[in-house]
Order: sequence, then structure tokens, then C-alpha cells
Amino acid sequence: MSGKLGLDAAVVRRARRLAAAAGRPVVELAKSHTTVAVERATLRLAGIVGADPDGIPWVNRLVDAVAADVGLGRGVLLPVFDALIRDGHADLTLLAQRAAAGSVRFGVPDAGKSGRARRSAAAAVARGVARIDRRRRERERLVARHGDPVRRPWIYLIVATGDIHEDIPQAQAAARAGADVIAVIRSTGQSLLDYVPEGATREGFAGTYATQENFRLMRAALDVTSKEVGRYVRLTNYASGLCMPEIAVLAGLERLDMMLNDSMYGILFRDINPIRTFVDQRFSRQVHARAGIIINTGEDNYLTTADAVEAAHTVTVSQLLNEYFAREAGLATWQLGLGHAFEINPELPESFRLELAHALLARELFPGAPLKWMPPTKHMTGDVFRGNLLDGFFNLAGVLTGQGILLVGMMTEAVVTPWLSDRDIALQNVGYVLRAAGNLHEDFTPGGFIKARAAVVLREAVELLERIGEQGLLEAIAEGTFGIMRRPPERGKGLEGVARREDGYFNPAEQLLTGGGR
Repeated sequence: MSGKLGLDAAVVRRARRLAAAAGRPVVELAKSHTTVAVERATLRLAGIVGADPDGIPWVNRLVDAVAADVGLGRGVLLPVFDALIRDGHADLTLLAQRAAAGSVRFGVPDAGKSGRARRSAAAAVARGVARIDRRRRERERLVARHGDPVRRPWIYLIVATGDIHEDIPQAQAAARAGADVIAVIRSTGQSLLDYVPEGATREGFAGTYATQENFRLMRAALDVTSKEVGRYVRLTNYASGLCMPEIAVLAGLERLDMMLNDSMYGILFRDINPIRTFVDQRFSRQVHARAGIIINTGEDNYLTTADAVEAAHTVTVSQLLNEYFAREAGLATWQLGLGHAFEINPELPESFRLELAHALLARELFPGAPLKWMPPTKHMTGDVFRGNLLDGFFNLAGVLTGQGILLVGMMTEAVVTPWLSDRDIALQNVGYVLRAAGNLHEDFTPGGFIKARAAVVLREAVELLERIGEQGLLEAIAEGTFGIMRRPPERGKGLEGVARREDGYFNPAEQLLTGGGR
């Protein structure tokens, strides 16, 4: 391999082969199961909308009614469309309302009598996929019209007031000040809700609820600002948690551009059942692939619970696994925003050189991917001057190693939710480093320390992948391999929403999403 680190190409190939070997059994597990979230996501593609007076989406009511009558093992589409045709209901939403009232019973039609239901269901899902295709083409036209940022890395900034109507002006102000990507953090705990809230929301805590209407409002506002600033401003949210597949569908329908979507985050940090997570992440990534959405993975989170030096190789292993799972689901290289972070204790001697080694290793292992580089958080103390300095070093490391997406660090991290003034200072810091350092990475030739450290991390990653191959990824997760979190496959939130696929399982969404053509 070419590059500053001189990585051994044979070792890199071995690492990828080991990641694929560890990942294949998990993919087969995902293919042989379904979940309530996958079935709900498919019905959302088929057109169901709205929520009951208590705020529970009709799609939840409908899937729950089908599961109670016939289970999930053969999917919900055949029972739903059989009932729709049999009883003459006007649409899926009306059917869900009557099912919630107890006036509809569901069954799975015999193969010889299911043709009409199959055709009707497939056509409805195809219309939803076509809507996602149209939104992707719309993005492509707007990027061609307004242009991309003139330099990399893209500057990624967070807004999260809890009120979508307050988030919008903050996001627009951030874009005018130089942000290229706006991320709206979700309300605390939304990842553990087994439904997607409905409508525009104003009551989030430490974040704003991810809803289809909130997506629509923010995307429309940033379209106005994109025209104003002369570059396409991208919008990010979070496809994770118990509703990962549904949020992916809603993001595709409303033309979001990036989504936080990690293969193991929900398992490790939200104690969601491993099987549920792997099934849901595969479907959600198929949606992202079709929608042209860039995913951002969550390896940075490991370094908030484990030591950033000792656990560096677990980040590399997770990146390789995330790459395998993403490619298997159909994502292209340009959609792989693999994550890593600047989280080494700044009091450690040579900490900056270690950070450079880790960041450059990620860059050279995944040369075509738009890597997402995360700022220091774990060792921020509340000293805003020290924090701003650490963020400056983080920004410099990003420039030196050619990162693709740079999340703006805040000097008030661990103190308060950032104010507009905090974001302005943080953007000034980024802007100065990018202007002053320019293309410094082209001249950067690290010496023996950085090259040796990267080789150690890669070697340890290969050794860990060998152990995972022997024991299996699910067992490795159960033992606390990643982020020192122990998560066994027979436990965790959402397990009751997982079902093994039975003979006759029907869900055309997967084939439609991966069938090619836009």
C-alpha cells in the first residue's frame, strides 16, 4: 500500500478477510429473522401515516394487531393486504384504526389465494421506494445547483434545543457561519422508545425528537439557507435504537443526507438486544444505500468508556466490521462515514502524536471513505480556555490526516448546552486552523513513532479479529470486547420484538431496495 504509514498490504487484506469471516454469521442471522421495527418500516414505505389520540403511531397499532393474531414469522404484509382487500378498507391507516378497535382479524392466506395481496403489497412498497428515489435525485440536482463546500473536511455542527422551531434559526445561523453539516441530536431516551413520535415537537430534553415532520421542517429551512450561502447544507439525524429501520425510511422520504447508524452502538450503550440490533441495522442500511445517505458510525463512543490507547485496536476492529456490514447492505465507499475520536488523555506524554497515529491509520485503512472525526469530550474539565486549546489541536489533527467530516468541538463541553456564541467561537477555531494549515497534510511525513504506533494498533486489531473469528462476534460482544460493555445475545431491550422468519415469509422491501436502478 502507498501512504505515509507504509501499511503492509497483506496484513490489511487479512484484517478485512477476518472481519468478513466474523460478520458473515451475523448477516445470516439477520437474514433469518425479522423484527417489529422492520415490519413497521415496510408498512411506512407502503404508505401508512398518522397516530392515535394518545400519540401512538397507527403503524404500531397495526403491527401489534397482526402479531397478536398470526405472529411475525411470515411478515405482516400478507395478512395486512389480505385484510385490506377482503374487507374493502380504503387504506392502511383506516385498517389500522379498525384493527386497534378490535374489529379486524388477520390471517395468512394460502399460497394459492395470496396472489392479489402479494401484488398489491409489492406495488405499495414500490411506491414508497420510488419516493425515496425521487428525493435522492432531488438532492443530486440541488448539489449540482448550489455546489459542495470548496474544501474538506466538511464542518459538522450540532443543534439541539428540544424545540424544532428554535433549532431551525440556530441551524441556519450555523450554516451562515460556516457549518456544512447540521446534526439535530435526538431527545434523551428516544432510542429506547419503540415507536416514532408524530408531528412537530417542542418538548425534547437535551435534544429534539426525531419525527418525520421535524425532518421535513429542518430540511426545508436548510434548503433556503443553501441557496443563500451558495452551497448545499447537509442535514443529519440518528437512525439508531429500537426504531432504527423506521427512522431510516423517514429520513429517506424527507431527504436527509447523513444518519448516525452503527452496527453495535445500541447493543453496547443502550442495552438493546444484539439480535434485534443486527437485524434492524441491516434493513436500515439497505434503506440508506438506496437513499444515497452517508452513514456515521459510532466508534468514538468506545473511547468514552475504555482507555483510548489501550482500546485503540477495538476501534479499528469495529471500523472493519462496520465496513463489512455496510458493504453487504449495499452502501458505497463514499457513504461510509466511519467514526473515530480525539479522546486520549492530554496529560499523557506524546498524546498528540498518538492521536495522529490513530487518525492516520483510519485514513489510510479506508482511503475513499468520508471519515467522521470526533472532538475531545472525555477529558474536558469545564475550563473553557483549556477546552478551546484541545479543540484546536483536534482540528489540527483533522487537517494533518485528511479527515472527511470534522465535528466541531465546544469549549463548554461538560458545562452547558452550547449557546450560539459558543458555536461561533468554535467555528472561528475551526476556520483559523483550516485556513492556516491549508493542505499541510500533503507535506506531513511522520517519523518512526507514528508509523510504529499505527503498526501496533493494526497488529492488535488483527489478533482481536482472529479471536472473534474463533468465538463468534455475538460471544465477543457478550464478553465486553467493545467499550468494556458485556451484552449477551439472550438479553437486552427489544428481544420480544424479534421473530425468526418462517416458511412463506414475505417482505418485498429488501428486494426492491437492493434491486438496483433509481
